[in-house]
Amino acid sequence: MATALLQRHRRSGREWLALAVSSHTAALPTDLALLAARVGLAWIFIWYGAGKLFGGFNGPGFHQTALYFSNTAHLHPGGLFAALGGVIEFGGGIALALGFASRLAGLALFGDMVMAMITVTWASGIGSSPPSHPGYQLNIALAVLALVVAFLGAGRFSVDALIERQLTAMGTSRAEPTTSRSPSDLANR
Repeated sequence: MATALLQRHRRSGREWLALAVSSHTAALPTDLALLAARVGLAWIFIWYGAGKLFGGFNGPGFHQTALYFSNTAHLHPGGLFAALGGVIEFGGGIALALGFASRLAGLALFGDMVMAMITVTWASGIGSSPPSHPGYQLNIALAVLALVVAFLGAGRFSVDALIERQLTAMGTSRAEPTTSRSPSDLANR
């Protein structure tokens, strides 16, 4: 009985190949992948942003980050760019963790990584090994992943989805019922 059941549910090689190369994704796997991308990005960017702003996780802190931005990245004033980079990374990471304004946060983090590549890591190349002269391979990976969230949104497991559902519900409850009026009714107004 069990083997008959297994044979009925076996897939042929062609079915497995079709499943492996299918470009159609169901909603749940897409939403779970977006959740995983958001959590991974949030973890990394909160860590780097807290290090820049507060010296968290043994980071350099605000003053050292400002000096680094002025002297190494040649971004002046260093304090402005340290604050901007720290707020984008820390705030963007929190926003992605919650799934709040995820498209905007993803776009801001993408810009942050492009700026990091242009000002610091581009000269080292892609194959350089950290920590003395890190390459831009991590910047590319984080930028592309942030761009995926910017393009696709946060998915259903997010504050964005909750707000969207509330706005949709409010919009449908406030819609006026349509009644047919004759032209004479409109003319008598």
